[in-house]
Amino acid sequence: MLAPAILYILVLVGFPFLLAIAFSLSDVSVGDTSLNWVGLDNFQRVVKTPQFQRALVNTFIFAVGSQAIIIVLATVLAELLSAEFRGKWLVRFLIILPWATPVALGAIGWKWLLDSKFSPFDWILVSIGLLGPDTLLGPGNHMNFLGREILAMASVITVHVWRLLPLAVIIILAALTSIPREILDQSSVDGAGFWRTLFRIKIPLIFPIISIAILFGMILTFGDMAVVFILTDGGPIYYTQVLPLWAYRVGIEGGSLAQGAAIALFLFPLLLAIVVLVLKISKRVEVT
Repeated sequence: MLAPAILYILVLVGFPFLLAIAFSLSDVSVGDTSLNWVGLDNFQRVVKTPQFQRALVNTFIFAVGSQAIIIVLATVLAELLSAEFRGKWLVRFLIILPWATPVALGAIGWKWLLDSKFSPFDWILVSIGLLGPDTLLGPGNHMNFLGREILAMASVITVHVWRLLPLAVIIILAALTSIPREILDQSSVDGAGFWRTLFRIKIPLIFPIISIAILFGMILTFGDMAVVFILTDGGPIYYTQVLPLWAYRVGIEGGSLAQGAAIALFLFPLLLAIVVLVLKISKRVEVT
């Protein structure tokens, strides 16, 4: 019964992974597919480039920053959705909508919202007096969200949070509903308030599930290039460049399959370390 799953993993995961290792240790390119052994030369060349170094830093900022925001917001939303209120079905629908929307369609919509000339956010900021001459955000009438280094990174993180938040909400909401009702009733009888119940009872009990949400989010984020590619294309300059996009640039567009594979393989030890760390922390704080 396990054979189909094992075969699926070997064909769609194992073989490409081994092929990437072979490519990274050779000089293969689009014009020359012969696998001539070069050892670790590709890794040494890649690490020395400023584009790779910036992409590595950006990948951590993008992944860690977005996941921190996602977990906080997902916990808040899951706590709200666990209560009964009128219009709950509509709120659930609106929360799940970003996850159901194709990433390309959603990112294109956000690209228009953050446009340097036609952004409705700029119009709102000007209307309420926060943007324009003698205002808090500057004298211009446009924020240029995708053209300024800090704002561009904040924009791609915001869109990624919007995209992955529903998944984390569903996972944490399922964890909250699994807490035995008698434990919550007993805490109420003992006089525990909302915050004490949340931080001393609910979060410790569901932390292993929260760690799974973090794990899924980290894996999806470290390997994601769609949001950055559509919104900023790694710009301005390469200030929002991330490792998956840079691997695509070098390996596919640049034709150097060997160096592209070497860049992509840097994700493997990063993800492996994150998986081990999250699972260890989850095991250590698990409440029985």
